[in-house]
Amino acid sequence: MSDFINRPQIEVRSAADGDRRRFWPDDDKLRIVEESLIGHRQAAATARRHGICRPLLTTWRRQYRNGELGSSRPVSFAPATVTKAPAPQTNSADPCPPRGCQVEIALPNGRRVTVPVGVEPEALARILAVVDRQ
Repeated sequence: MSDFINRPQIEVRSAADGDRRRFWPDDDKLRIVEESLIGHRQAAATARRHGICRPLLTTWRRQYRNGELGSSRPVSFAPATVTKAPAPQTNSADPCPPRGCQVEIALPNGRRVTVPVGVEPEALARILAVVDRQ
């Protein structure tokens, strides 16, 4: 009899007893992912705000980067910021940018490429084709 008292109780529950998984339409997923990409370190806060776990949002962000999430939506432009303004040129006929000016390009796969302002477009296209591969 004492053996029966010391054993843990087991409760059997069916799927109908608990919460079922929620279904998220692609439009909602896109809205949440784009909200998480705005600003710095917004993924965890965005996940909490919408009542989802962080790993699920990370999965959605990866799908978004790979073009697997909401592929019917047109590509939009990303916001750009200037980190260093070029010094004013004294000779307006001089087409060369000041030395040290660079452009940082953020690729959809999360990688970033920093190139000088005067890089040749053909060379940049070759570089981006290699770096943009998964």
